[in-house]
Amino acid sequence: MSQQTIFKRLKKDHETHRELLNRIETMTGDSEERRQLFRNFRMEVTAHAAAEEETLYSTMLEDPDLRHDGQHSVAEHHELDELMAELADKDMSEGAWTEKFKKLKHDYLHHIDEEEADMFPAAKEELTTSEAKQLGEKFEERKPEEYDRALAGKDMEDTRE
Repeated sequence: MSQQTIFKRLKKDHETHRELLNRIETMTGDSEERRQLFRNFRMEVTAHAAAEEETLYSTMLEDPDLRHDGQHSVAEHHELDELMAELADKDMSEGAWTEKFKKLKHDYLHHIDEEEADMFPAAKEELTTSEAKQLGEKFEERKPEEYDRALAGKDMEDTRE
């Protein structure tokens, strides 16, 4: 397994998330494919966020210079979770779903752009390359466990089926 830093690993996930958001946005109506893509996005982001919080954010919260950024990002994760839960309960063919999805996409892209442009460079200055690689390894271990946890959770089920 190649050792990627936590930053490269997180950016790789962000690219997957951007692609899923774009695919969902290009679809219309309430179809099984669109529901499945949204479930995939939600599961992926939920597992990513949990593993990110347990690796990079927990490290940042221990560092006085990075604590504020870590707290800000954790708060944004909670807001995004709430938006995704609201979307899971709505009919995708309604305008209200489309409007809420646009908000989710905007807020999520803002969140990951902020991480990549501001937070990751600040954290990179505080961490050694070895520490960043260790966090990347820890993330690789945690994310599948978090994905399984999200999959087992009732909150990930599509309540419309």
